[in-house]
Amino acid sequence: MGSIFRSEEMSLCQLFLSSEAAYNCVSELGEIGLVQFRDLNPDVNAFQRKFVHEVRRCDEMERQLRYLEKEMLKDNVHIVDTGENPEAPQPREMVDLEATFEKLENELREVNANAVTLKKNSLELTELKHVLNATKLFFTERDAEPNSSITQNLLPAEEGKGPVQLGFVAGVTRRERMPMFERMLWRVCRGNVFVRQAEILEPLEDPVTEEEVHKVVFLIFFQGEKLKNKVKKICDGCRATTYPCPESQQERQEMGQGVRGRLDDLTVVLNQTTDHRHRVLAAAAKHLRTWFIKVRKIKAIYHALNMLNLDVTNKCLIAECWIPVSDLGRIQDGLRKGTEKSGSSVQPILNTIKPTMMPPTFHRTNKFTNGFQALVNAYGVATYREINPALYTTTSFPFLFAVMFGDAGHGLIMLLFALWMVLREKALIASKMSGEIWNIFFGGRYILLMMGFFSVYTGIIYNDIFSKSFNIFGSSWHMGENATVHYLSYVEEVTLNPLYEKEYDQTPYPFGFDPIWQIAVNKIAFQNSYKMKISIIIGVVQMIFGVMLSLVNHLFFRNYVSLVFEFIPQIIFLIGLFGYLCILIFHKWIHYGCGPAFDFIHKAGCAPAVLITFINMVLFKKDEVPVPCDLWMFDGQYIIQMVLVIVCVICVPLMLFPKPLILNSRHKARKAHHDQVELMSDTSHAHGTEEEFELSEVFIEQAIHTIEYVLGSVSHTASYLRLWALSLAHGQLSEVLWNMVLKIGLSQTSLLGSIMLYFLFAAWAALTISILVLMEGLSAFLHTLRLHWVEFQSKFYKGEGYAFTPLTFKHIISGDEEEG
Repeated sequence: MGSIFRSEEMSLCQLFLSSEAAYNCVSELGEIGLVQFRDLNPDVNAFQRKFVHEVRRCDEMERQLRYLEKEMLKDNVHIVDTGENPEAPQPREMVDLEATFEKLENELREVNANAVTLKKNSLELTELKHVLNATKLFFTERDAEPNSSITQNLLPAEEGKGPVQLGFVAGVTRRERMPMFERMLWRVCRGNVFVRQAEILEPLEDPVTEEEVHKVVFLIFFQGEKLKNKVKKICDGCRATTYPCPESQQERQEMGQGVRGRLDDLTVVLNQTTDHRHRVLAAAAKHLRTWFIKVRKIKAIYHALNMLNLDVTNKCLIAECWIPVSDLGRIQDGLRKGTEKSGSSVQPILNTIKPTMMPPTFHRTNKFTNGFQALVNAYGVATYREINPALYTTTSFPFLFAVMFGDAGHGLIMLLFALWMVLREKALIASKMSGEIWNIFFGGRYILLMMGFFSVYTGIIYNDIFSKSFNIFGSSWHMGENATVHYLSYVEEVTLNPLYEKEYDQTPYPFGFDPIWQIAVNKIAFQNSYKMKISIIIGVVQMIFGVMLSLVNHLFFRNYVSLVFEFIPQIIFLIGLFGYLCILIFHKWIHYGCGPAFDFIHKAGCAPAVLITFINMVLFKKDEVPVPCDLWMFDGQYIIQMVLVIVCVICVPLMLFPKPLILNSRHKARKAHHDQVELMSDTSHAHGTEEEFELSEVFIEQAIHTIEYVLGSVSHTASYLRLWALSLAHGQLSEVLWNMVLKIGLSQTSLLGSIMLYFLFAAWAALTISILVLMEGLSAFLHTLRLHWVEFQSKFYKGEGYAFTPLTFKHIISGDEEEG
């Protein structure tokens, strides 16, 4: 409780470690996770530190492990996660790990290279097989003669000359390159070539990229050596692969048989290579997570050791670190354990030293409070030992959200989703689901749970579930002879007036709003009046609570000047104006109403407007009211209001002037004392560090704070009206969605109407989830965040600290990337 209420008390310690025990001691401190090392070598380049060689070795091992992991994911090899947390290996074990990883990497790279070579050979033989098959189809008629050439006498003999003999080139190219390839042949050869093509039906695998590609077999016929050379150059330029193809049928058959035999042999060897690769990866997958943890622990230890200083003898390492005071015993036990593990006879020395800088802020959180603490830290980390708003945010944040989001149906959806994540959190964490949006929802599952719970509660108060209401206890309104419980189904529009005693029996609904207000014409006017006043009351109460928390801070830090000249004027100013406004609201609710219990001047019609009364109070103004109504709510109201305004005005200079003058007086007294000490000791050369003080700067800062508080009290009170505005908007949007979508389907009575209802319900459900739950929920969340950051926390929270970031192996064990 103490840690969440106020940050842990921290101690700055100086640690002396022998060189042989330093590694094991830091390893034990990393397992505990409660020591933040200070960098004692800030001016030393990262590449010039003592253990940079070890860090580079760890980087290389991590690269090798990432390579193995990538290959396992490529082959869908399951990486075993036993949940084991191995200790950091000893420095001498790094050599064995490096040898193991290098052997695995080399073996895997060799297997991959062999597999690529085999796939290339297989691809070439497959393409050659398709070339031979295509050639057979092209020259089926010519092959009818057993020993004839496929290019013999393709053209008729010219008169006086022998038969024309044509040459040809066969090959394979990608399908998308074929049109460009044909145009190039036509233009370069000037139409003196003849091209035949046939597409390979099944896609072929590229051995390098492992992508499937579609290819085409082509045959190019030409005459003469000159055209042959041109055709071959074009094939090379267009990256087309050419294959030798015999002219006779018998030679092609013999080649085809040889190709098929070699393909079968290659397939057997390739399958054996793939099986061997899979066995290597499967064996490595059993230890991969453990290896990652070991390597990252070693790397984190050497990163920490690089922050330490070496003494002149190079036999001792000196560290400065922040440690929670309550955990000093655990840290000393861990140091002793590390020394015993290393076998050193020199015990570590842990001394507490006086800090010259502000300690880090450390709040112990659990899985419930962690999300709320993150909301506060997003605004600013708490100054050391000041009040932590997260404790109160656990309740006030979901409650203010629910005031704006008050719908029991929408709140139930949010509650069930959050409850599912909470109940299955261990399984969901183990599944390591990725995605930024999912991580946000899952990280804030307890915030969602509380927001859903409070939304259901406020939805019941508003008697609002999907823009409808439940008549559980029976309405206090009666329309003629018909009771409301029967009348609600038939009435379209009703105007309700509590002054009509025959319609209203002056008995409030037992819990929340009376359900008949859902169909009332003046529903918005009635709910606006209630929600607007409730918003102001909630806002003023939360701001007063924030100012009261500043009192706790002043008392803890013994800042009595701020207590007298900041807290007291601030609380008087806030209560004197806006606390009095809330009292007027409650007074009006209690002493004005309808029914026989109230006389005429206390009837609702005679009730003074609270807003007008408040404005007149500030302006010292009196309005005239009709007789016999009374201008004042109670006796002596005008005098009380005048006194309150005058006192509040006096509070402004009290907040502005005394504190800077007192601080200036204290500074002069310290300076005079310092000068007197120097004069008496006659050591003018030994000047102490004096705190700088500039009266003008202090006055300007105090003036800014005073103006900000006085104007902020007004603007912040008005800012809480967003509770009413967003509640109204959410309710109206929900009602519009019901009337424009689902009501159409529910009003149908035919068979077609039931089919229409099916689709309309799906549309209504989708819009409800996407707009009313997600978008409206995000809007209410952001407005609630603003109310806490600005209106509430500004009253007491500075947020000028820095987070406690200890050396810890927790993120390494959980599988997250190492921080820092």
